[in-house]
Amino acid sequence: MILFIVAVSLLAVRPLSAQDWIKRSNEHTKVLLDVTARFSPESAGLLGIDGYDDRISDLSQAARGKARTALRAAIAELEKRRKAEHDPLVRQDIDILIEDARRDVRRGELEDKLELPYTFVSRMVFRGLRALLDDQVAPERRKAALIRLKRYAGQESGYQPIATIAERRTRAALARKQLHTPYREELEQNLAQSGSFLDGIARLFEQYKLDGYQDSLATLRRQVAAYDAFVKSEVLPRAGRDFRLPPELYAIALESYGIDIPPAQLAARARASFLELQREMDGVAAKLAAERGWKLTGYRDVMRELKKQQITGDAILPHYHQRLKQIEEIVRREKLVTLPGRDARIRISSAAESAASPAPNMRPPRLLGNTGEMGEFVLPLNIPDKTGATLRYDDFTFDAASWSLASHELRPGHEMQFAKMVERGVSSARAIFAFNSTNVEGWGLYSEYIMLPFMPLEGQLASLDFRLLRAARAFLDPELQMGKVTVEEATRVLLDDVITSVAMAKQETDRYTFRSPGQACSYFYGYLKLVELRQEVEKRPGFNALRFHDFVLDQGLLPPRLLREAVLKQF
Repeated sequence: MILFIVAVSLLAVRPLSAQDWIKRSNEHTKVLLDVTARFSPESAGLLGIDGYDDRISDLSQAARGKARTALRAAIAELEKRRKAEHDPLVRQDIDILIEDARRDVRRGELEDKLELPYTFVSRMVFRGLRALLDDQVAPERRKAALIRLKRYAGQESGYQPIATIAERRTRAALARKQLHTPYREELEQNLAQSGSFLDGIARLFEQYKLDGYQDSLATLRRQVAAYDAFVKSEVLPRAGRDFRLPPELYAIALESYGIDIPPAQLAARARASFLELQREMDGVAAKLAAERGWKLTGYRDVMRELKKQQITGDAILPHYHQRLKQIEEIVRREKLVTLPGRDARIRISSAAESAASPAPNMRPPRLLGNTGEMGEFVLPLNIPDKTGATLRYDDFTFDAASWSLASHELRPGHEMQFAKMVERGVSSARAIFAFNSTNVEGWGLYSEYIMLPFMPLEGQLASLDFRLLRAARAFLDPELQMGKVTVEEATRVLLDDVITSVAMAKQETDRYTFRSPGQACSYFYGYLKLVELRQEVEKRPGFNALRFHDFVLDQGLLPPRLLREAVLKQF
């Protein structure tokens, strides 16, 4: 979500108890949650807001205007409440809400001013239905997916086909020649992948035995085919060969992902770290080569040897479960952080999920009204490219890689991060509206960092290689946007220096150029801020790693600036 950048001094008043201040904060958060639910009901259901499972987003330009009006009204109401609030933590949460809403308004205004509106309709519909068709969603809630599908297809009174609305909005803006157009590569890839999302919808309804979807899905297929034809004939010829965003849009993207330093400064720090990591990797690789009796000792050659040890098919999930057990034993032995007393969830992604999120990812649990739902580590194995061909990964399924991936996505990484919020309880503002990639992915990469000393040599080398990737992201992403490197040069760094697969290099450059410019920088930046914070406090007498890590997780998803304030004043 959004970075909170306004620090609040602790007031000289007696604070409320933990339970009372969270309850009061949550009452204020309802002001913004109401706007989210009204204008993004699919997201509302994922968050845990009840009563919106059968509703869908309105893509029209008029609805976007209404949403911004509602956000401005919410800001005014929250500012009024802040003046009457005396508890410092509640005031801090109100500031988080106000900053999030202001940024949403600014981003919407910039998008309308600078960008040709375009929607990848089939992916949006798949995600809206996937939110309901899931093992952790109660069976009675899954039935709403049929209503949602009918509404996407315009088959209920008061609803027009979502593809028709998307086309109308794009078509109305085509005459504005000055608008930044989608990147041609993005449109070509989306057109090639469109059918896989519709096929994925059919598989979901069959998997959960919800009959009666066939006619609505067939109607939706025809509508999406017409929309894709419109995109191919009228939008694609206008599509740009230059992926770079207008600077204002890239700046708001970085800010939204939690990065509060200039992109050139971030890139310089990342390049320096990249060179240091390469030297460290060469040292580890030489030791590992000597241990294995290999003649080639450079980290590139040793990594290529490690990647030959692929785990395939039915062996992948048992391997990850076993690796997680080994990691948990280390965490307990070394007293790194307090672990949950239950097993974590891991599964292989479907083809449609791989197209939607072509990288290992943690699906967070329901954060509001949670009734036992857990986060889930989803592992993609391949993605279709713009021609429809399949690109296979070898980056996540070799033995050494599972040390880092399980540490990052599961424990002590994201799975624990979200589990702590659900089980221990934090305010909704800190769980939802303080949520951004820097404070989430920073913890994931930091988790790899604290586990690395206890990994075997092959795990250490693979872990350093993943950290090398995160440093590469933090200079390739901004330098691509600044025009300092080309896609071809970025691909060479990924293939030859980071030793990724072709599939991984492809999804990485797609990520920097059009999938989510700016987001990939957040791993390195969030990790950097956590390491700096730890170095600052561990010099003090009585530092205890377990207490420090538990304290950090107890704060929810506070961005680095507020987390530092909490640690220095309370820990």
